[in-house]
Amino acid sequence: MATSVVSASTKTIQTPSGRIAYTEQGTGPVALFVHGVLLNKHLWRHQLADLSDIRRCIAVDLLAHGETDIAGDQDVSVTANAKMLEQLLDALNIEQADLVGNDSGGGIAQIFTALYPQRVRSLTLTDCDVHDNWPPAAFKPFLAMAAGGGLRGTLEAMLSNKEIYRSPQALGPAYEHPEQVTDESIETYLRPLVRTEQRTRDLQRFLAAFDNAHTRAIEARLKTLTVPTLIAWGTDDVYFGVEWSKWLAETIPGTRRRIEFEGARIFFPEERWTEFNKALREHWQETR
Repeated sequence: MATSVVSASTKTIQTPSGRIAYTEQGTGPVALFVHGVLLNKHLWRHQLADLSDIRRCIAVDLLAHGETDIAGDQDVSVTANAKMLEQLLDALNIEQADLVGNDSGGGIAQIFTALYPQRVRSLTLTDCDVHDNWPPAAFKPFLAMAAGGGLRGTLEAMLSNKEIYRSPQALGPAYEHPEQVTDESIETYLRPLVRTEQRTRDLQRFLAAFDNAHTRAIEARLKTLTVPTLIAWGTDDVYFGVEWSKWLAETIPGTRRRIEFEGARIFFPEERWTEFNKALREHWQETR
């Protein structure tokens, strides 16, 4: 897939949830990007590079992902991650941000906005966990494998043979063009997850905490949200069908636009970043 030049800097900052890693680029109002399961801040490299002329773009590594360090057996659920985002903003002295989420990061973004609406200038949700469609049926075999003790072996197999990562049995269905995912990106996403036994256990706990009680619990609050919201969805997503984008648009009163990317899959912010960034620019311009 095409790439853009990235000159973002990686930093860490201590919070009550641990030492949180993030990448930052640009100046101006803050935009906070939240990735999903198995990935990390690398997902948003094209947004940071391309949108840094109008935003101070920050892409965070979630708990149990990337370079973020946590202690012991602390909570790593999606609600815990939403609270971590508030702690991150506090630590960075940021009052408000334009929030962008994908996959489980989109579920976290919904929870964050429901809990702390005053901290969100605008919200953008891409293909993500919604209400009781979490975990999605297509991801349940991976969860069962992890619960059965096969997580580390599976991650190591994908790292030793990148074609496994790109295969229909693994992450291939998440991409419109899995053959274009570089070895470097796969290494960047997965290597931190096997760096130590503890990191792998933390990811396993993150997966074990998947429970749509977290997203169902915020339905009433979503129905009161007036935060300007963009919903952008790929139409060929085996995990999160287009019907869930319509559910969000009907549920969140602040929804300004719902757009579809024909034929795109869950990780389209990485694959179709030029189209997506154009939509983000327009959304932010309309809501500034």
